[in-house]
Amino acid sequence: MASSNIPVNEQKTYRDLHQPAFIIGGCFAFSAVILSIYLIIQHLRSYTNPAEQKWIVAVLFIVPVYATESILSLWNPKFSLACDILRNCYEAFALYSFGSYLVACLGGERRVKEILENKSRNQLGEPLLEGADQENQREQARPFTKFFFQPRVLGKDLLSIEKFGLVQYMILKTLCAFLAFLLELFGVYGDGEFKWYYGYPYLTVVLNFSQMWALYCLVKFYNITHERLEPIKPLAKFISFKAIVFATWWQGVGIALLYALGVLPKEQKLKTGLQDFLICIEMAIAAVAHVFVFSVEPYRYLPVSEHGKVTTEKTEEAVTIEEGDKEKPALLEKTETQIEAPGTSITESVQDIVVEGGQHVVKDVVLTINQAMGPVEKGVTKIQEKFHQQSIGSDDKEEVTELEVEEHVENLTGSDESNV
Repeated sequence: MASSNIPVNEQKTYRDLHQPAFIIGGCFAFSAVILSIYLIIQHLRSYTNPAEQKWIVAVLFIVPVYATESILSLWNPKFSLACDILRNCYEAFALYSFGSYLVACLGGERRVKEILENKSRNQLGEPLLEGADQENQREQARPFTKFFFQPRVLGKDLLSIEKFGLVQYMILKTLCAFLAFLLELFGVYGDGEFKWYYGYPYLTVVLNFSQMWALYCLVKFYNITHERLEPIKPLAKFISFKAIVFATWWQGVGIALLYALGVLPKEQKLKTGLQDFLICIEMAIAAVAHVFVFSVEPYRYLPVSEHGKVTTEKTEEAVTIEEGDKEKPALLEKTETQIEAPGTSITESVQDIVVEGGQHVVKDVVLTINQAMGPVEKGVTKIQEKFHQQSIGSDDKEEVTELEVEEHVENLTGSDESNV
């Protein structure tokens, strides 16, 4: 029925563009999936640093997920909403994985807390050694507003805020995705429709705020720790990943706005198809960038203390040495010893990613929910205490009133007996 309201020329435009767009998008999507799967397998076979690589694999998987769901939605628009829901859920998880990867590169959460506490002390000019009471007072004197203007002084609280920002986005993104599915079943979602009686604009506002807050927390954390992250060249990784998350989201919102303003044809299939087609192309570009940005080379070799295949590379270079007015030829030898990491089982690597990574995610989700419920519980406790105080006050007033009545009755009785 909705299609009858769409001009015939717009429907014809979609039919003319659909097949070539599907073929071109399919080529880009296929290339993106092949490159990403190859890189993921390389990491699984050289799984020498599980603390970091489990999150790298999770981040790299965003390309196959996006490309596969986009080409599937482009092939059959009936799958567009379901694919969009799954795509959004994994996007939130990938953002959380990237934050966890940065923490792992810094040596883990305990080491990150030490780094942030040292930066806080240096910023405030405080001594390294202090008593427990002084440390508690310093932690209590860290207002949340410092996060916006002086994040360095927050110390280990900065890590808690960063984790909360990432996990809240992962939770809200998942909940809003399934809420969008339920609203679509009842016909009140209105994908791309900025009208008050549809759920799309409200969910868009909530997710926009949640995503911006998550990215802001990640940027703040990166700004504080980027010097220590320099060995992994974090800027290229940060830009390549942020471009996927940030650009695809705002790209979808921008297309919806153009659709609502009448710039794009009113054909709904054309709107969703344009988004899917662009994502297929972008994922191919992202896959090529990931090959260089998240290279497996740093994980192919182990420290000398580990076991593996030892390879020695000897290079010779001819140089000239000046002795007075004469030059003598000389040979400069340089020897480099590397230990090649033995291949690891892909099955064991996947098992570690699923088990260890899953436990880490569950722990952070539970911690975030507890942090979010903390202020609510305090508010409820204060309300209960207030009602309790009011009830005690009213009981005291009733007791006072009863005593006054009893004293008045006794006085009356005593006066009657004296008169008699």
